[in-house]
Amino acid sequence: MSPLILASGSPRRKQLLRQAGFDFEIRLPRIPERADAHLSPRELTSWNAVRKGLHVARLHPDMVVIAADTVVALGNTIIGKPADARNAVRILEKLSGRTHQVYTSVFVAHLARTKVNLFCAISDVHFRKLGAHQIRDYLARIDPLDKAGAYAAQGYGTQIIKRIDGSYSNVVGLPMEQTTTVLGKFGIRPNKNRSPK
Repeated sequence: MSPLILASGSPRRKQLLRQAGFDFEIRLPRIPERADAHLSPRELTSWNAVRKGLHVARLHPDMVVIAADTVVALGNTIIGKPADARNAVRILEKLSGRTHQVYTSVFVAHLARTKVNLFCAISDVHFRKLGAHQIRDYLARIDPLDKAGAYAAQGYGTQIIKRIDGSYSNVVGLPMEQTTTVLGKFGIRPNKNRSPK
């Protein structure tokens, strides 16, 4: 069994770790994510990452467990996943021509060694000025309903994103630069012999 567990069902986090060469098992945290309005984006993502990570780490104390939580925020207003297609249009209209932040908190734990690490990455995402036609065209190419902010940086992201300041992989769902460094401190390193999937 791999010594690393990803406490997430996110296909994007799974893909990022695999592409970086990590071997891991997946265990889904069976707890709901919090959405407390009084918390800042950093506080909220940190709280959710720790809760998800500890839930799985307590079941596997001899394994290194990684959990993460990502939100899109415009100022201190958190923008979640759209409820429906109409809501997705409204979200992209709100983000159009503006700069927002993507926060991802990452929690890594090895409870048998009483070792934990929590960090938060923040990326600035600059959106292009979008007209109604551009928004409709973009939403026709992706499924916005499972994406915070109703968009994805990968794939057709360049249609709506002018530039990203900070970690690109953070906007996808896991800041791999910091994640790789922190996992190394837990003795978890990429398998250079395995080709990325």
